[in-house]
Order: sequence, then C-alpha cells, then structure tokens
Amino acid sequence: MKHRFARWLHLTAMMAVLLPAITLFAPAVFDPLAPPAMADDDDDDDDSDDNGGSAGASGGERSGGGETQGNRVNRSGTPLINLFRQRPDRTAARSAEPALPLQAPDEIIATGIDASALATLTTEGYAIAERQVLSVLDGEVVRLILPSGTGLNEAQARIGEIAPTAETDVNHFYRPEQTAEDGGCADGTCPLVRNLIGWPEAPLLTEDRCGPLPRIGMIDTAINPDHDALRSARLTVIGIGDGSLPASSRQHGTAVAALLVGAKDSRAPGLLPGSELIAVDAFRRVSKRADLASAFDLVKALDILASREVRVINLSLSGPTNRLVERTIARLVDNRTIIVAAVGNHGPKAPPLYPAAYAGVIAVTAIDRRFGVFRRANQGPHVDIAAPGVNVWTAASVAGARPKTGTSFAAPFVSAAAALLLARDPGLGPQEVKTALSAMTRDIGLPGKDPVFGWGVLEAQGLCADHAIGRE
Repeated sequence: MKHRFARWLHLTAMMAVLLPAITLFAPAVFDPLAPPAMADDDDDDDDSDDNGGSAGASGGERSGGGETQGNRVNRSGTPLINLFRQRPDRTAARSAEPALPLQAPDEIIATGIDASALATLTTEGYAIAERQVLSVLDGEVVRLILPSGTGLNEAQARIGEIAPTAETDVNHFYRPEQTAEDGGCADGTCPLVRNLIGWPEAPLLTEDRCGPLPRIGMIDTAINPDHDALRSARLTVIGIGDGSLPASSRQHGTAVAALLVGAKDSRAPGLLPGSELIAVDAFRRVSKRADLASAFDLVKALDILASREVRVINLSLSGPTNRLVERTIARLVDNRTIIVAAVGNHGPKAPPLYPAAYAGVIAVTAIDRRFGVFRRANQGPHVDIAAPGVNVWTAASVAGARPKTGTSFAAPFVSAAAALLLARDPGLGPQEVKTALSAMTRDIGLPGKDPVFGWGVLEAQGLCADHAIGRE
C-alpha cells in the first residue's frame, strides 16, 4: 500500500511539471475546434494562397483545405488526437479590444457653404482639412475640423445658422462586408457556387452573344494588380489618399475585383473576365485591425466613377446613413447609374445598413450552397435579391485563391448580372434593371418579396439568351 501511495505521489509530481508545458502547446498543435482559415479583416496579408487546397487546375468557388471536419491532420493524413480540448477564449480576447469608431470624432462634412460662411467658421476656430469640387453634386464638399470643445451637434447647428442652405453631417465610417464565418465545407466538397445559379460559362459571355459589356466600377480596399488573376485584366486602380494615412490592406479589394473580372484560366476566374473595371481605393487601415472609408472619401470615390461614365457600381461595404452619401447616390441613380450594395453582416436583428438601404440601390444578401440565408446577413424590407456569398472561391491578396464569406461576395454576382442586362439593352435605367432582376429569381422565402431573401435567389441562366436569339 505504501509503495502504491509513493508511486501515486511520484506520478502526481511529474504531471505537475509536464501538464503546463503540454497545455501550453496543445492548442496550437492539436486544437480541433479552431475554424478553418477563412477570409477576414486581419491586418497581415496572410491569405496568400490556398496552400494547394482542392481547387485543382480549373479553380472555382470551393474550399481549400488541409483539415478534416473533426481533428486536424498531419502531413501524412493521420488525425492528431487532442488530449486537452480547452482552448484560449478568442471571443473574449476580441471583445476586450476597443470598438472601432462609427465616425471621425471631431469632423463635419458639408456642401453648400459659401466663401463668406467658411471665412466666419475659420475665424471661430474651425479648420478646413479638405475641400473638393464634385461634379455629381454640382458643388464643393468641405471637411471641417471642429474647434476644441465643440460637439458635433453644436457644430452642425452653428453651420446651419450662418449657411442656412448648407447640408451637413458627421464624417461616418464604412467597412468592407466580409467575415471569418465558416461556411461548412472545409473538407473541400464545396461546389462551384456560380453553378448554383446557372452562371453562364466564360466562352458564352461574348459580345456576339451578350452585347458589348459596360464599364463596371467598384469602391473597395487596395487591390493587388500583379495577382495572376488580374495581371491581364482591363483594370484601373485609383487611390484617393495622399499617403499620409496607413494604406488599406489588399485582401478584400483583390478578392472582389477577381470575382468580377479575374482571368478565366486563372485559379480565381471572374464572372465577367472581359469587362473593364475601374476600382477606387477609398479605405485606410485603422488600429492595425480594420479598413475604414470615411463618408467624405466615399463621396469623392463615387464622383470619380461618375466622371469615368461607369454604368454599374459595386459597393461591398456598409455603414451608417449619411446625408451627403445619400444625396450623392440619389444623384447617380437619377443619372441612370446602377448601384449594387451588400446588405451587411451584422445579423438578422440589426438595423439597416447603408448604402444598401437607400432608395434606388439594389441590396444584396448572401446564401450558402444549400440555399440557406447566411446567418449573419442583415435583413429587412430593403433587401432586394440573394446570391451566393458563403465559401465563394476567389483571389487571395498575394497569390492563389481562398474561399471567402460575406455579403461582400454576393454583391458582385448581382453587379455582373446587371452589367449583362445593360449589355443586352444599354437603355435600361436602375428601376428597369431592378424589375428585370426580380423576374430572374427563384422565390425561396415567403411568397413574393420578403425581408430575408428579397425577391429570391438570382437565376442567371437566361442573362444572354434573349439577346442571342435576337441576333440569330
């Protein structure tokens, strides 16, 4: 009995020494609960490739992988057994981080302020940080820095006193709409999601069949034009910063651009590989955690695209409502520009996000490969149409490709569909395009237009069919 007790004490002492070391390394080596590598808003361009994955030579929207759904595997394919299933509380760590700001704390943006009113404001301590003449608004937009101790509401009231016709708002921030959500196909079995909606194969998207494709615009983060999928693309990237602020990361913008116009023979083939794409980088890196675009820069970016005569604009971003952004978008819609926006990933009970919820904008939600709504997608009466947005195979920031998830990646399907409708009939306006798209959907929610799927899921089989018949 004494020997057994002594042996038990000896084993207990050994475990007291070894257990901390084992648990220190176990989460990193064995953790089966860690999600597969998905596109997210990391501050390091770590999505450089799918590490071979399961894409094969043809590419397509599916998951790369070196993991099973259960335990991780080593290089030989043997599952590694996790003896210690406890893992660091990453959610708690994220919640401890300070929340990202919704607007610049001491800035007002305004239009309709004349020289006399600006002079008065400067004598009162307001500083003109930036001013820009915008053709789409037929006037100048000014970004003002408030005097120390002056609140945003107080500043807006003061500007209203000395410039009654001015339109003002705070300088809100907007974010790309992607997430690290696991779409459930880390085992490499994701189908090509464009096939779920019958997207025409690239050889069928010819000018002879569909008509000349219009110029497409997008406002997003930075793009890697040297990516294999974009090297030969008809791509123009325009930056609007002066270099004084940290540049935005390239994951999101590169992924959206490749999804639209990626080379058909690359690992990230695009929906419309022959289209011309004008991309404006309106974002800046903030706190090494996220990319944000201000309302002032968003308005400038929209004006740039208007000056390039872009007919379709893809906005895979969202944020609060803003008077100047709303006015700019309303002007563009009046000028027959088709604007497509992601509804956002803040959850079904979240309030509407903008610009998707503005009148005249086509608001796009995301579905998975089982035609279920993406669980984090915003909902509401403004939702117009659904498209694939979970595990969409597209370009990584440096090279190769990865699956991406979020309403950001559903919006390009509808932007591309709108472009094909305009190729068939360039005279269509925003409401006519909306009507045409509503007729090209599968109603999978409540009968008629509903707040989850809108009109339903886009069905793309007939996008060029009528035009082709008309030419025969």
